[in-house]
Amino acid sequence: MAILNVKNLPDALYRKLQARAKRERRSVAQEVTRILSEALEASEPTSILDLQGLGKELWRGADAAAHVREERESWD
Repeated sequence: MAILNVKNLPDALYRKLQARAKRERRSVAQEVTRILSEALEASEPTSILDLQGLGKELWRGADAAAHVREERESWD
C-alpha cells in the first residue's frame, strides 16, 4: 500500500480534518482516504447536452408563450 505525505498543510485545515475523523470514528488517515476516494470516484458532471428534453412531459400541451407572458406579468 502506498504512503502519502502532505507538506505545509495549514493547521486550521488539519484541525478540521481531525474533528471530522473523530465525528466519523475514524483515524485521520482513514478519513483522508475516505475523502479522496469519494472525490475521485464521483460521477462526471452531466453535460448540458444530456439534459436536452428533460422535463418535456411537464410542458406537453402547454402554451409556452402564454406561460412566459403570465410569468412576466407576475413580476410587476
